[in-house]
Amino acid sequence: MATTDPAPRIAFVDYAKGFCIILVVMMHSVLGVEAAAGHEGWMHAAVEFAKPFRIPVFFLTAGLFLSRTIDSDWRSYLDRKVLHFVYFYVLWLTIQFAFKFPGMAQAQGVGPAIWSYLLAYLQPFGTLWFIYLLPVFFVVTKLTRPLPPLLVWLVAAGLEMAPVETGAVVIDEFAARFVYFYSGYLFARGVFGFADEAVQRAPLALTGVAAWAIFNGLVVVYGWSERPLLSLVLGLVGAAALIAVSALLARRDLCPPLRLCGQYSLIIYLAFFLPMVIAREALMRSGFISDVGTLSLIVTVAAVVVPLVMERLVRNTRLRFLFERPNALRLKPNMRFAPQR
Repeated sequence: MATTDPAPRIAFVDYAKGFCIILVVMMHSVLGVEAAAGHEGWMHAAVEFAKPFRIPVFFLTAGLFLSRTIDSDWRSYLDRKVLHFVYFYVLWLTIQFAFKFPGMAQAQGVGPAIWSYLLAYLQPFGTLWFIYLLPVFFVVTKLTRPLPPLLVWLVAAGLEMAPVETGAVVIDEFAARFVYFYSGYLFARGVFGFADEAVQRAPLALTGVAAWAIFNGLVVVYGWSERPLLSLVLGLVGAAALIAVSALLARRDLCPPLRLCGQYSLIIYLAFFLPMVIAREALMRSGFISDVGTLSLIVTVAAVVVPLVMERLVRNTRLRFLFERPNALRLKPNMRFAPQR
């Protein structure tokens, strides 16, 4: 989702990340609107269809460029792959908590509300668990570098299929998701080659995507998507399908707004909860739109677009710390970071 490497951007990766961030925002927006309305809307089907591959692709793309930095010294590595995300987690955890604190304090009391904030440093808070988990994945991957890659992958796949359910978000999500991150790192060369092949054999790629869409839809309809092994297959095959579509779109840059969302996926992920909640509450209180599906769509669009506008407004101002880590909090202050990757 994000990287600090100054290497040139790869268009199909940005398209894939664009799909991922929109699907994640859509999930939270749709489920939030439906919970408030008390019933489902027509967008619920899209959320369910994307469930088997939405997060797997998110993590797989996050691991694609790790080979560029994994052999760097620990000081540089920790700065790029750990402190970078720790900074944004702490900052946006505090921002989210500031907005939620009045309601939490009223419902639970001030003490329990503050305890919930402190607990979030061990148990990821709300939508920020992805940012919390990424540094863990980066560190584990570097620590396991001396081990046979196939062994690490098989153990990761076994954890995904177990499944592990301890109630601890970090443990459970690590077990369920690390295989996808590690696959992105381990099979990066194959992923890039696959994307090239999809462009060279577009008709075959589109046929494969259509077959996957039917298969994925049927599995979701019958409620089989979370079965052991099948969930892993759906995640990896779904990632392949999304990468093929992204490569075809990137060939002629057919959807620049989608690519832009991928370029700024971290920024959208950090800030989408604010416009999402505000748009949802405003629309539902206004009563102008009664259709839950339409409400969900509008909230999703607002939650994606507003963070992009926010980033542009604060860029080169004193508020740029919202999306750019200050030099004082870098181990190598002369390095320039690209928080949008």
